Amino acid sequence: MTQHLDYYFSLSSPWAYIGHARLMEIAGRHGLAISCKPVQLGEVFAETGGLPLARRHPVRQRYRSLELQRWRARLGLDFHLQPKYWPFDVALADRFVIAVEAGGADTGAFLARAFPAVWEQERDLADEAVLLELAREAGLDGEALLPLARSEAAAQAYERNRADALSSDVFGSPSYVLGGEVFWGQDRLELLDDALCSGRAPYRPAV
Repeated sequence: MTQHLDYYFSLSSPWAYIGHARLMEIAGRHGLAISCKPVQLGEVFAETGGLPLARRHPVRQRYRSLELQRWRARLGLDFHLQPKYWPFDVALADRFVIAVEAGGADTGAFLARAFPAVWEQERDLADEAVLLELAREAGLDGEALLPLARSEAAAQAYERNRADALSSDVFGSPSYVLGGEVFWGQDRLELLDDALCSGRAPYRPAV
């Protein structure tokens, strides 16, 4: 039976970008079905005790920079630590993903272009023209998707994703939820892979 994973992230998250290709490789190997659920991170942080980057202690901000450099080197990636168009208003881009997903199109093909667009190519995903270009590159009808991304239905889906994230104990991006077990962060992908390989039952908090 095909296993299912809920994938919570935001296109503004460097960690989701760093982990995305490896997640897709794991999913392909295991025949894993993925539901992409973009979330508004600021709202998730506010309800789970997290802080946006600018409000974190400088020690934490400096450590984040070190970690990004370490993972960039380890994975052989080439991305900017501080892209030209970051931070940006991510709501439309996240909702564009929701529109792609709702239409049953290839969400993975779009994300494979959207994440590097932010972190490698320094393109502005708050600009609808950029979203249309990325959709075209992914073989999608961006002109049809853009009104859907701006629709009330997409706004409601974005809110449902936030509610689903909180009810699933998600508090950051990326989070991968398999059978109710949360794997937070791209550095937990190896553990996710282990869980899929073993076929073990999901772990539950011992509280």
